[in-house]
Amino acid sequence: MTGFKVGRSLVFGIMLAALGCHAQPPVQTAGRLSPEQARRVEILIREKTKVPPNYDIQIGPRTKSDMPGYDEIVVIFTAEGQQSKPLTFLLSNDGKTLAQFSKYDISQDPKTLVSAADRPARGGPANAPVVIVGFDDLECPFCAKMHAQLFPALTERYKDQVRIVYRDFPLDLHPWAMRAAINANCLGAQSTTGYWNLVDHIHAAAGELGGADKSLTKANEALDTLAREEGKRQNVDAAKLNACIAQQDDTAVKASIKAAEELGVDSTPVLFINGEKVEGAIPMEYVYKMIDNALTASGQTPPPPPPPSAPTPQTQPAPKPGSQQ
Repeated sequence: MTGFKVGRSLVFGIMLAALGCHAQPPVQTAGRLSPEQARRVEILIREKTKVPPNYDIQIGPRTKSDMPGYDEIVVIFTAEGQQSKPLTFLLSNDGKTLAQFSKYDISQDPKTLVSAADRPARGGPANAPVVIVGFDDLECPFCAKMHAQLFPALTERYKDQVRIVYRDFPLDLHPWAMRAAINANCLGAQSTTGYWNLVDHIHAAAGELGGADKSLTKANEALDTLAREEGKRQNVDAAKLNACIAQQDDTAVKASIKAAEELGVDSTPVLFINGEKVEGAIPMEYVYKMIDNALTASGQTPPPPPPPSAPTPQTQPAPKPGSQQ
């Protein structure tokens, strides 16, 4: 049941112990464990997990596993009427070794784990070998720094080998970030160039929006004006753009936030390079290395290394929601 926790996490991928050196009971390859063998398993699990004495441990029968030389047993913890999720252990066929391993599915290309679909993109084409998806907050000063330094360097170095997409992750501590994301999306629905021009402008001018008194009303008015002016430059349907700005529908932005949280994102900026997560202060040489590795994995040849004197901009995360900035 949800909320039920075993006292301490079980050891990942490590043999827990041999069940003893003295004479062993007859080997069981199926069915329930003998009482003596079940007791050994229970004592070991209690020792390793540090569960309180009031926790009951139910040990299921041996069943065939896909690990040669081992059967599976399922263990359930019960306390105060609540049950844990079933935990699977491996018991050797000779009954001497108990193990727990974690098995992960790597059949899916990590590049597909973070969707770049239906988002304005810059850089390479849709079939570019490397796709960088950034979760961005348009009011985040760290995002602005990364935007100004990181992406120009990447597009200059990798040309059309890299495709860049932003997804929205406005933080609650930034009062006009949501409106900025919505307005950019309103424009992006009609013009990819307009979207990126607006994102460039907002990131560059974020510290000035709202004036000296940091007025939210002034910031929102400025954001609406910037979107309309860029829309006019791109000859978009003004009536459609104005209606979208006025509606301030946050459905798509909230869906992006939810998708980010499911990926473990809780701050900005965060990048996914062909599915590999990058967050925190990362020197440019490491970003280059990750992109080069992704290119090599896709059968492409990375460009020559940059000269040692090349600038090394860094990414740095914004504070998590609830902190001060």
